[in-house]
Amino acid sequence: MIKLRTIESEGVSGNLTVESYDKLMRSLMKKGYLDTSTILQSGITYGTALEVGPGPGYLGIDWLSKTQGTFLKGLDISQDMINMSQRNAQEFKVQDRVEYHLGNAKQMTFDDETFDAVFTNGSLHEWSDPKLVLDEIYRVLKPGGRYCITDLRRDITPFARIILQFAIPKERKEGFVSSLNASYTMEELKPILKATKLSRADITKELWTVVVIGRKN
Repeated sequence: MIKLRTIESEGVSGNLTVESYDKLMRSLMKKGYLDTSTILQSGITYGTALEVGPGPGYLGIDWLSKTQGTFLKGLDISQDMINMSQRNAQEFKVQDRVEYHLGNAKQMTFDDETFDAVFTNGSLHEWSDPKLVLDEIYRVLKPGGRYCITDLRRDITPFARIILQFAIPKERKEGFVSSLNASYTMEELKPILKATKLSRADITKELWTVVVIGRKN
């Protein structure tokens, strides 16, 4: 039986939490565990992209390193995370191809039809009103623009849960469990998406994630 979803607060802040999360994400990037390949396979390979909830920035940095002539804007609710992502962008020498903005994805400050693509990983379960964010993603996409939304799913198998827990550093395990318990199942996401302008999205399940991809009509 799947546990009931436990709501988690939006964003990560505070130096100790941000530092430990940065350490985790850096480790996952080095091991090749980020969802960059899923983003590339969805057709997000060119133009200007928006990343919602970049955290310390490693997913966007990895995407920039594997694409040519691209530019990224990151929108995060945490100034601490923005500070960290800016430092990481400089370290990996992509600071000229990325800029980070403080703001809430429920009400983005970007103009209509600004981006060729939007992607996000690991933030869906934190959104207090996912319908608003999903409609905002649609609004800021250019016609024909692609989107890719990935996150943990709460109904992973016991085997997948064990693998993940071994991969997570001890100091982040409590946060991981909290995020997992706050994540959606594919069946829970379907009616949410149906009520938004991304209603025609394709939804699939991976080993420990749910993947939402599509194009703006």
